Amino acid sequence: MATMNFNTANSTFRQLLGNGLSYRVPPFQRDYSWTEDEWDDLWQDILGLFEDDGEPAHYMGYLVLQSSDNKRFDMIDGQQRITTISVMILAALGHLQDLVSAGLDAEKNAKRKEQLQNSYIGYLDPVSLVPRSKLELNRHNNRFYQTYLVPLEKLPQRGLNASEHQLRKAFNWFKERIRVYCGVTDSSGMKLAAFLDNLVDKLFFTVITVADELNAFKVFETLNARGVRLSATDLLKNYLFSVISSEDTHEAELKALEERWERIVGLLGSESFPEFLRVFWNGRNKLVRKADLFKTIRKRVVARDTAFELLRDLDYSAALYAALCDSQDATWDSDEKLALEQLLMFNVRQPLAMLMACHAKFYEHERTDFTRILRAVAVVSFRYNVICNLQAHEQERLYNDIAWKVSTGVYAHAREVIAALRDVYPDDRQFKAAFAEKALRTANSRNRKVVRYILFEIERQRSGQNFDFQSAIYNLEHILPENPSPAWSYIEESKQDRLIYRIGNMTLLEASRNRDLGNGDYATKRQVYRQSVFKTTQAVAENYDNWDEQKIELRQKQLALVAAGIWKIDFGG
Repeated sequence: MATMNFNTANSTFRQLLGNGLSYRVPPFQRDYSWTEDEWDDLWQDILGLFEDDGEPAHYMGYLVLQSSDNKRFDMIDGQQRITTISVMILAALGHLQDLVSAGLDAEKNAKRKEQLQNSYIGYLDPVSLVPRSKLELNRHNNRFYQTYLVPLEKLPQRGLNASEHQLRKAFNWFKERIRVYCGVTDSSGMKLAAFLDNLVDKLFFTVITVADELNAFKVFETLNARGVRLSATDLLKNYLFSVISSEDTHEAELKALEERWERIVGLLGSESFPEFLRVFWNGRNKLVRKADLFKTIRKRVVARDTAFELLRDLDYSAALYAALCDSQDATWDSDEKLALEQLLMFNVRQPLAMLMACHAKFYEHERTDFTRILRAVAVVSFRYNVICNLQAHEQERLYNDIAWKVSTGVYAHAREVIAALRDVYPDDRQFKAAFAEKALRTANSRNRKVVRYILFEIERQRSGQNFDFQSAIYNLEHILPENPSPAWSYIEESKQDRLIYRIGNMTLLEASRNRDLGNGDYATKRQVYRQSVFKTTQAVAENYDNWDEQKIELRQKQLALVAAGIWKIDFGG
């Protein structure tokens, strides 16, 4: 933390807007997007502050600012909240202006309006009548804000972009609420002024001020780790577009770039984008830790041409990343869908950078090679991650090394890629030993799906029949039940919980047969198992007269031998 350069303080809205401080939403920051749902939530919270038993203050969350002089601040996160409060205050000023026009305590209300405007919005230059605002919005919203909202001009309804329409709607929405709350009488101006004067002391923020984009990015990472939803995606966009933007950058060029960016984020979602960015970068470069990614990109991307190149590559790669995360994407053939479905089921993401590099290298000209690599990765993931539960960061390091070698041409053939996987391929001895001891708690839906997959694959190998492992007509049966009846008391209670979720204690059964079994004794279950369509379940009844810890361990060792032959890569030699 010693390298992080930022200050943290709690501030009320009054403190934020005082002492000549001014704020700017960076030009390429996200447009205003709050809707009536958010406006109403805020308004109800505000009204609650003024009830007899109301809270003394309302916490508005984190505000992340960037400044070099502590006078002028770029608003990295929090612009939706600050903009909405500013629009609400402008709506209140609009109501004061209406009171003046109606001749209701006109002189005092005109003074109240001027004082409140100077304190929380800014002032009008007395000569040019150009507003000197405390807040400047982004390039798509600032013209409307400064031209119409700040001077309280009549708001146009046509010729506006979508976010300008939202600003106009927000102003009218809050103005109507304030009119109803404060009324239209001689005393309404006094009530409104007291309301605002109290409110600005009751709304408070945790303000984090950073010196530069790098420290802002670190703050984002820290806050995200604590569950605070911020957008490192927007921060990267601001940086890249600031590199690209210059005085001679044409508006049409910027619009095209923004459309490209929105297409990328729209395809992935803003929360998935940071993970995609890391996968993309690590597929083409030496492995970069999450904490160092922004610093690395900022160091490498310093000129317009490299920023343009990065955006083009991101655009191309986003669709591939989304497809790799969706096994049902129309891009894939049946074998590829199956392998990707397995990776998603195993919740294994470490190979994505390598798969993106291999796709770029092999897919167009040697698709069968790409498919072989994908299937091999699924096998490795099953052995390494699901059964042996080994260190994922070691695996990620190897996958990145392979990706880099594929991208730079060191590996030109699929056989070289597959051979390199040997380092993260648990051999049969290690795999069978881990499988023989494996337990998966099937109360977890992902574990339940994985166990079904394992048992159906073993059944397919045994019987030659290809059942649909996701079909609801088949159940996962726990031989020693999840809730054992007294009939199972011969197995110590302390051992029962440890044995129930062992793979050797689970088998497949038709749902129609499974319904009647419940937590009955083994003798009863055995008769039902004999009638099952599943060979592996019939084998339980045929081979075991009783069921206890020893039988579970024996059966699981036998299943481990079969599994080693199913999930296998032939490296040759």
